[in-house]
Amino acid sequence: MIDSQVQKQPKAKTVAAPNNPTSKVAAMPATVTAHNGIRELAYELFESRGRAFGYEQQDWLRAEQEILQR
Repeated sequence: MIDSQVQKQPKAKTVAAPNNPTSKVAAMPATVTAHNGIRELAYELFESRGRAFGYEQQDWLRAEQEILQR
């Protein structure tokens, strides 16, 4: 009797969540690669100035502009 009740229950449907984080996984490597490129170029700019502090934001923005234009 219990078996017949279990069999009559509707099966659960699998529904994709609208904000599924796995849908964004494909975009992550490009973002990470760009971020790493910006970071490395900003550090190169820092070194080319003789490691003078106080220009971090300027270096980052310049590196970001150069990387994103490529």
